[in-house]
Amino acid sequence: MKSYDLIAIGTGSAMNIVEAVLQSEPDKKAAVIDKDEPGGICLTRGCIPTKILVYPAELVRIVEHARELGIHTGIKQVDFQGIMDRMRSILRRDTGEIRESLKGAKNIDYYHAAAEFIAPYQLKVQDEIITSKMIFLCLGSKPLIPQVKGLPGVPYHTSDTILGIQQLPRILAILGGGYVAAEYAHFFSAMGSNVTVIGRNRRFLPAEEPEVSELAQKEMSRHMTILTNHEVIEVALSKKGKKTVLARDRGTGEAKNVMADEILVAAGRASNTDILHPEKGGIKVDDRGWVVVNEYLETSQPNVWAFGDAVGKHLFKHVANYESKVVYYNAVLGSKVKVNYGAVPHAVFAYPEIASVGVRQKEALEAHGEEGILIGFHRFHNTAKGEAMAVRDYFVKVIVEAETSRILGAHIIGPHASLLIQEIITLMYTEEKSVRAIIDGMHIHPALSEVVERAFFSLMPPHQYDHTLKEGWL
Repeated sequence: MKSYDLIAIGTGSAMNIVEAVLQSEPDKKAAVIDKDEPGGICLTRGCIPTKILVYPAELVRIVEHARELGIHTGIKQVDFQGIMDRMRSILRRDTGEIRESLKGAKNIDYYHAAAEFIAPYQLKVQDEIITSKMIFLCLGSKPLIPQVKGLPGVPYHTSDTILGIQQLPRILAILGGGYVAAEYAHFFSAMGSNVTVIGRNRRFLPAEEPEVSELAQKEMSRHMTILTNHEVIEVALSKKGKKTVLARDRGTGEAKNVMADEILVAAGRASNTDILHPEKGGIKVDDRGWVVVNEYLETSQPNVWAFGDAVGKHLFKHVANYESKVVYYNAVLGSKVKVNYGAVPHAVFAYPEIASVGVRQKEALEAHGEEGILIGFHRFHNTAKGEAMAVRDYFVKVIVEAETSRILGAHIIGPHASLLIQEIITLMYTEEKSVRAIIDGMHIHPALSEVVERAFFSLMPPHQYDHTLKEGWL
């Protein structure tokens, strides 16, 4: 049995802790285990490769929009293979550099294999038994595959495999209506595929504010078909190799057949702790397999910590990075820092772009009541820069606690949403969380950031916001 000072499972955000420990205590020895290519899901098959793909897709839509500004140009050709090859070459370069760094580190033993617990603090990896009294579980997750009749017998893609596709599908069916579905629908439709998105929820992008979801569906439907409130009943393969997706409207019961060359299953994420057998290590998981942790991110087994996708709370890379800091403070420095999810931001890199942080209006009302919050709203085209860009309908919505002026949440749909929301995110991490810095500070005129400033200038009671939104006055 080989003993280590620490063991990390996963080469994503877990490496933040490993590197920090070994820099300050170079005599320590670590085992780093990853059954997949090094770098974690974000680098190898998540946020990084998808953003490399959606940026060219965004340029396609920008060129199309330019006609509305008097620039009459066109797209001569979209080199799908070239775009995919560029993405893969970047991934090969980055994963290769990480692999060589891990292999060359004197105080790291790198195991490119699956690990499983055989007892508390003991793991079997390859043909070895290794042990440590400090273990970090940053396991990632895997695509959730829904129970659909016929699906196991039909070739399909997930976010794990779609990056290896060699030919642009003429017709693509996407099962799911969340973030992954939206970004890939944007990409493939801009590349030239005929895309149909089939979601079982009543709303497209159901995790967003209803008015954000509604506008996103309206705008993206210009380039694809989006079916909401549809249950996929069966998937079949024809003799000619075509795939058929049978979906039924959950409201009317009406059936719809969608023919496709390729199917992308984007129905969410699932735990992969079944590989690890955490129960043998004395580590509790919930009924869906996510590792159970306390507010300090410690598992049921002392000195075994879990974070990132493994805990199933907020499956974003920036959250895993934040959680790795909390774990480092608690596990290595001996602090007692509680994890704080009060201002978790995210973005959907579709067209239009979407960004959100904090609570939605419904959650704010449940927590603070009708009299306890104010809603601010402003449209992009009601600013000078927005009008210059000829953007329509896009908006910023903010939610503020009435008594304290604390920012509770913000939701943006439109160009550069992920950049515009950052000043709000930053203020939400201050002690006061106050709107005063935005209201009192200067915003460059005419810059697009004025839409954020003006949203905070237009605070109103929720009933007034709901009424004016319904009437279309905003």
